[in-house]
Amino acid sequence: QVQLVESGGGSVQAGGSLRLSCAASGRTGSSYVMGWFRQAPGTDREFVGGISWSGGTTYYADSVKGRFTISRDNVKNTVYLQMNSLKPEDTAVYYCAADRLRYSIATYARAYDYWGQGTQVTVSS
Repeated sequence: QVQLVESGGGSVQAGGSLRLSCAASGRTGSSYVMGWFRQAPGTDREFVGGISWSGGTTYYADSVKGRFTISRDNVKNTVYLQMNSLKPEDTAVYYCAADRLRYSIATYARAYDYWGQGTQVTVSS
């Protein structure tokens, strides 16, 4: 079992930045691909980006490419989502997730086995 806890959400004006963190505990010695997803009210959970266990590979949704950056510190068992040039349409609850089975980054939510509780990001215009 892996427990994930997100932090760093909040309210920011358009054009601003936030950094989300996802701290993992439990069986963190395993090699998990980590993903970030978001969900706005009335919409499906949307893939934002993901990172390989080593951190050497990242993949982003087109909607955030060039603005968001995912990194990880495996010593601290923490994954980060740096969000720059935020837009009102980035407003959502952001979730981190761990995939215990795959080596590649999956873009669909059901591939991920463990989820955090989510953190709210609100971007005002």
